[in-house]
Amino acid sequence: MAGPYTGFGGGPGASVADRVAAWLVTALVSTKFSLLFSFLFGYSFVLQERSAERAGAAFAPRHLRRVIALLGIGLAHAVLLYPGDILTLYAALALVLYGLRGLSPRAALRLAAGLVLGLAAVLLAYGVLTVAYTAPLTPQAYAPYVADTVDAYRGGAGSVPAEHVRELPSAFGTALLYAPGKLAAFLAGLAAARVGLVERRGRDRAWLWRVVVRGLPVGLAGGVVSACCCAGRPLDSRWFPVGEAVAVLTGPALAASYACGLLLVLDAVRPAAARVLAAAGRMALTHYLSQSLVLAFVFTGYGLGLYDRLGTAVVLLGCVLLYVAQLAAVARLMARTRYGPAELLLRAVTRGTATRGRPEPVSGSSRPSDGVRRVP
Repeated sequence: MAGPYTGFGGGPGASVADRVAAWLVTALVSTKFSLLFSFLFGYSFVLQERSAERAGAAFAPRHLRRVIALLGIGLAHAVLLYPGDILTLYAALALVLYGLRGLSPRAALRLAAGLVLGLAAVLLAYGVLTVAYTAPLTPQAYAPYVADTVDAYRGGAGSVPAEHVRELPSAFGTALLYAPGKLAAFLAGLAAARVGLVERRGRDRAWLWRVVVRGLPVGLAGGVVSACCCAGRPLDSRWFPVGEAVAVLTGPALAASYACGLLLVLDAVRPAAARVLAAAGRMALTHYLSQSLVLAFVFTGYGLGLYDRLGTAVVLLGCVLLYVAQLAAVARLMARTRYGPAELLLRAVTRGTATRGRPEPVSGSSRPSDGVRRVP
């Protein structure tokens, strides 16, 4: 949302700090946390299925209403705030997941592995051909192609949604390309929920440590290779698909290490910190949409129009400060209500009834399951 030079690690005038920031984000962050959210989406699918069963309600109509709500929110988000929206893809894949819900945990994991390997193979093949038969593209050479985009985002409020609509075909095409990876994470979450992984292992420190110790080296090594290919240094832009292939293969290891490491940290800190993060998890959709709203105000003609005017390091610092502010806000909000506004809307549509926003205390002893149960 901040500029058009993601694949180069910064624009023509990027500083060393900007390039280092872009490299670190690619190595340590990009794709890893989206995998976690996708995993939790698949996990919550099973929990919602069980919730409908306990309530004596048919799951299929509930799920369809949820999909329609996600699609509507996602389309509005894509047109008004950010064309790279993920909710529309989640809505489409949620229908696929419903069709695959009868798979055994082992079959779901096998299909997930096949999807990951297939996507990585496609990206790697494309990357090898790109390296072999194309010339590198520099930020300076790329600038004329994005000049209209820069002007549109810096223009008036009316030019922003028009630019978003123009970018939607490309954004949807990219989403379709990476859909197998998201579906694989959905299936992994589905399998984990079927066997009660979080409930059985969420407080097993020895098991959590094993995941961290085994997954972290693989994930970090893959992150380094991916950053070398995707962040513009030391390899040029032709290597981007190769780096993406490596990220697809090794990203799950780093994502799992992050998740297990976070559970270990939460088990060691005061319950108040766990309550804040649990509350943030219950408002994940509101967080996602509000981040887009703030960033759209900062970078587009809706507000400050700083698109392509701030370096990666400054943008990264701003994102960290924004998340800290969101945590502070959610801590205050959750004292008054159980769910955020976006979650209330989604639950109301899903259940076909209004949902009251009563506050609900989050105990430290129940945080692993709470963190999953309330993913929107």
